[in-house]
Amino acid sequence: MYYAIIGRDKDDSLALRMAARPVHLSRLEALKDAGQLLIAGPFPAIDGNDPGPAGFSGSLIVAEFDSLEQATEWAHADPYAQQGVFKEVSVLPFKKVLP
Repeated sequence: MYYAIIGRDKDDSLALRMAARPVHLSRLEALKDAGQLLIAGPFPAIDGNDPGPAGFSGSLIVAEFDSLEQATEWAHADPYAQQGVFKEVSVLPFKKVLP
């Protein structure tokens, strides 16, 4: 089943995010290579693709896992969660309908 992982950034966490980004992306690449990743990306803090120093307000990952528990474990082990980028992480079952 797919699960939506939504991480909400702490205020002023852009430096932490950039420091943790290489390992975060490596984990996402592993999900992609395993055929589990549907979509992933950040929420710009402003209306634009490159928010510059405004940074990001969080991230969305939709990926396939065997259970909610497995998805939750994966989410809480992510560098953004471990390094203090996220102030909160939600993991919800997700049903892909379109496209």
